[in-house]
Amino acid sequence: MIISHHHRFIFTAVPKTGTHAVRQALREHLGATDVEQVGLFVNKRFPWKDLAAIPHGHLPLRQVRPYLGEDAFGGYFKFAFVRNPFDRFVSYCAFMLRSGDLFQQRPREVMRHFLFRDPQDHHILFQPQASLLVDEDGRSLLADRVGRVEDMQGSYATMCAHIGIPARPLERVNGSKHGDYRHYYDQALIDGVAARYALDLELFGYSFEGSQ
Repeated sequence: MIISHHHRFIFTAVPKTGTHAVRQALREHLGATDVEQVGLFVNKRFPWKDLAAIPHGHLPLRQVRPYLGEDAFGGYFKFAFVRNPFDRFVSYCAFMLRSGDLFQQRPREVMRHFLFRDPQDHHILFQPQASLLVDEDGRSLLADRVGRVEDMQGSYATMCAHIGIPARPLERVNGSKHGDYRHYYDQALIDGVAARYALDLELFGYSFEGSQ
């Protein structure tokens, strides 16, 4: 997560949505009073002890709200990027087994393992994207705008225009290797992902075939 007091924005880093590329681009515009929490490639921490103790930078908007106060939280432009949950789950499985070739050899077996046999409910990368962007009621979006990985460059340019900073081409950082997500699924896996990430599908307008 990045909080820019200078440009009055909050960027929420949803895992597996190109967040490291966005971070790199946004850092070029941060001022001396702006803050970031991140734990991969670089290690930065927020100035608030409780938040700084969290070992990653994927913080929910509702969690930082009390530290900023209602005036700042309500007045800052809050944005994030989201991704088709079916594509994101494939990326998650490939990422988790990136040190070997098991996913490439037996992708559906790996997907069934993480989805049905041993779901990593407490792993921030496995949790629904909406969990970082909704209020305490679990349904109301706190983000003012969400961009889409499917149009990453265009979405980033739109965010920059709103913030008032120049956009530049985003680099690919920390990506996982896999093909078109549709090729990895059977009906049981489609139904399983649809059930687990139902709120993501509803809030962000995705289906197995793409975005609505």
